[in-house]
Amino acid sequence: MKTNLKVAALLLGMGITPFFAHAQKKVIIEDDEPNSIMFVSKNKAGDEIIRIMDETRLPRFQEPNTPRFLLTDQKGKFALGIGGYVRATAEYDFGGIVNSVDFFPALISNGKTNFAKNQFQMDITTSTLFLKLVGHTKALGDFVVYTAGNFRGNGSTFELQNAYASFLGFTIGYSYGNYMDLAALPPTIDWAGPNGSSFYRATQLSYVCNHVKNWKFGVAAEMPAVNGTVTPGFSISTQRMPNFVASTQYNWNKSSHIRLAGIVRSMTYSSAVAQKAYAKTGYGLQASTTFNLGKKWHTYGQVNYGKGISQFLTDLSTQNVDIVPDPESSDRMQVLPMLGWYAGLQYNICPNLFVSGTYSYSRLYSENGYPVQTTDMYRTGQYLVANVFWNVTNNMQVGAEYLRGWRNDFNDNMHHANRMNMVVQYSF
Repeated sequence: MKTNLKVAALLLGMGITPFFAHAQKKVIIEDDEPNSIMFVSKNKAGDEIIRIMDETRLPRFQEPNTPRFLLTDQKGKFALGIGGYVRATAEYDFGGIVNSVDFFPALISNGKTNFAKNQFQMDITTSTLFLKLVGHTKALGDFVVYTAGNFRGNGSTFELQNAYASFLGFTIGYSYGNYMDLAALPPTIDWAGPNGSSFYRATQLSYVCNHVKNWKFGVAAEMPAVNGTVTPGFSISTQRMPNFVASTQYNWNKSSHIRLAGIVRSMTYSSAVAQKAYAKTGYGLQASTTFNLGKKWHTYGQVNYGKGISQFLTDLSTQNVDIVPDPESSDRMQVLPMLGWYAGLQYNICPNLFVSGTYSYSRLYSENGYPVQTTDMYRTGQYLVANVFWNVTNNMQVGAEYLRGWRNDFNDNMHHANRMNMVVQYSF
């Protein structure tokens, strides 16, 4: 019996050994098709792909990081990144409330209809998804095709935030406006940010030249939109000219620059009485900067002044005052002067932990008796924020924030509100 078992084991071993020997041979699949794709992690992608991904990331604090995973072609020359983050915030207002999930001093309740002084809210709608295609060719140089959106549409539906193609310095599509300085915006949990900053998106054709050492020069034509206040007999609909933007920026290192920008716009309105279309010219001037103060400190700042630019300024964009009635000319409308500015400071405690604080101010001026000085229409707003952010891992960030806002009306009534924010964000 033992002899039979030994023979059986020997035969079984002889049969299995060739099988394992065959299985251990390395199988190489030859694939000469240049359009085949590979799914790789970020740290396995080519240096050129990673460089383009990093250099073309939009510099606003709330923008997604470069994606963790990429689809690349066989030669690693083109890559499609799929990424975003899940972002959950909790907010508690006290000593006055803001009638928005974002903190706009212009929307502080005046106590006429809402008598509550406290408010609790939670928000998940700023969670973001994006697709980003990058590559390099002899004809187009570094190029990017980028689409992104969050859930800020009506009823928390998905809403497009960016959709553009960029190559050879040109950008064509829908993205942040060029009368903005994304890199000079301070870090906040509050999605709106400082009330005196410029913030908007527009369909555009823009060009940035960075061939001169340390300098950037930009020009753009942007899709116009006018948010105005009209009286009976007037209407705002068709616009006849794009908004024109020009900027110049000087950089003395990767995280320090000073920037000057200007915008000019023609705003068309119709008069039913005169049965004629008229236009008013608006303009804006901006100076902004961000720079290091030693190894631990970093500062941010911006000043905006102009006429008829309310939709570009965070607080005033809620007031529809790009163009307003002119009490001294019953058949015409006018543009009002307006101002916005902020200054902020950030202290980096360690590479994964920092604190920051920012103060901001916004003001609408009166001209030709509009608005009436006794009205409860918004005149000035103040915004104060202090926060702390901790990058728990490369992909997870938590933060806490205190906000205080003041709203002062033309009748000198003042209203204020306080808010505590907390955020948990996971990037992928």
